Amino acid sequence: MATQTKGVDEAVKKQALSLKEKLEKFLYEKNAVTDILEKIEQKTKVKRTYLVGGVLAVFALYLVFGYGASFLCAFIGFLYPAYCSVKAIESDSKDDDTQWLTYWVVYSAFSLVEFFSDIFLFWFPFYYLAKLVFLIWCMAPVSANGSQFLYQRIIRPFVLKHQKQVDEALDKVGDALGEVMRHTKTLAGEAEEAAKKAASDAAAAAASQAISSSINDGEKKTN
Repeated sequence: MATQTKGVDEAVKKQALSLKEKLEKFLYEKNAVTDILEKIEQKTKVKRTYLVGGVLAVFALYLVFGYGASFLCAFIGFLYPAYCSVKAIESDSKDDDTQWLTYWVVYSAFSLVEFFSDIFLFWFPFYYLAKLVFLIWCMAPVSANGSQFLYQRIIRPFVLKHQKQVDEALDKVGDALGEVMRHTKTLAGEAEEAAKKAASDAAAAAASQAISSSINDGEKKTN
């Protein structure tokens, strides 16, 4: 038991160290954001790692006490993954495609669960902070992130177990929708034909009335 606990602790420490290295690598890459961080770092004499940590701490407090936390969580949980998904589509590698497809599957499942439980959960003061931490865990740039964990442990076994029933249900729904569309198309065609016939009959009646009026006028002039 002690050996297993030690192994788990080492795995957690290793993953935390990997995340720290990736964060520092990202913060020292050459781009517009890191250029701004570099200038702030030079003026304040504070390492950019601590600056980002302070911003994240303030951000976390805002999620607990601030206004619009729900929108902010949704914005972050969607914007960055959407950007990375576009990059994955445009890249030649298939690994990143799988990574972000997995994220969107988990995100969809989470959104579905949240839809039914949000009315109760949003009363908890740390709900949106916990939600953001969860989403960051799911999109973390490591192989064993939250998306992979939840997909492999929960979603994939559930889908594989019920795939046949789900496919049959979807086929029935598709057949029902197809039948509705065919029936609607038939009714629309019949309505169109009825409208054409009514217009034709009205035109014929108008023409007949015009001819009759013309004949009557002629007879009156003759008399």
